Amino acid sequence: MVLDTFRLDGRVALVTGGNRGIGQAIATALAQAGADVALLSRTDPAETIAVVEKLGRRALAIPVDLSTAGPDELADAVEAAVAGLGRLDILVNNAGIIRRAAAVAHSAEDWDAVLRVDLDAVFHLCQAAGRIMLGQGHGKIINVASMLSYQGGIRVPSYTAAKHAVVGLTRALANEWAGEGVNVNAIAPGYIATDNTAALRADPEREQVIRERIPAGRWGTPGDLMGVVVFLGSDAARYVHGAVLAVDGGWLAR
Repeated sequence: MVLDTFRLDGRVALVTGGNRGIGQAIATALAQAGADVALLSRTDPAETIAVVEKLGRRALAIPVDLSTAGPDELADAVEAAVAGLGRLDILVNNAGIIRRAAAVAHSAEDWDAVLRVDLDAVFHLCQAAGRIMLGQGHGKIINVASMLSYQGGIRVPSYTAAKHAVVGLTRALANEWAGEGVNVNAIAPGYIATDNTAALRADPEREQVIRERIPAGRWGTPGDLMGVVVFLGSDAARYVHGAVLAVDGGWLAR
């Protein structure tokens, strides 16, 4: 039955930034579909762990600060997920930060900080997970991109550069790994009500302009991403490689 191909029973997922917002929704969705979940996070993901375990799945916290972790530490984190939960089938690179400033005033420190978390860590985690997945002949990598993978945005040059690069990286890895049974795809959320968009939603004029441009007529919620991540993590997406799926209320179609 086709619905059975969406099930993730017996699989293990590693999700970055899973302590709240989009990451928590992703971890919850994967657990609801049957997966055990490792959560790589700088802060304690106790709430998400409780949700996953309440669903009858195993959960594992892996404390890592992506802003300072190098390739070796990130590889160790991936190995910790395998050691703790027995295998690795799905990697979701969700964690990200944003720094807002006009381009001429955007500091080198902010540029470096955003690129380290939003791009460098994504590559090194893909690389470490890829070694495992290529060795076992299967795996799913899902990178979280953005509307700013397509557009320039305003006062977010480092974030825009990183999210454009995440799409390029997704396609590059898909080209290399599709023939080896590893699917690499991305999700591009639209304007979602999270901590990263709190400043926009707190600005009445900007919030209204954004909302009125969304054909769906509302900001998205983290829960709006649950279905697409289960799809991309499942056998239902076995022939989907290098895709970037927008979950944006119609923003790009406008």
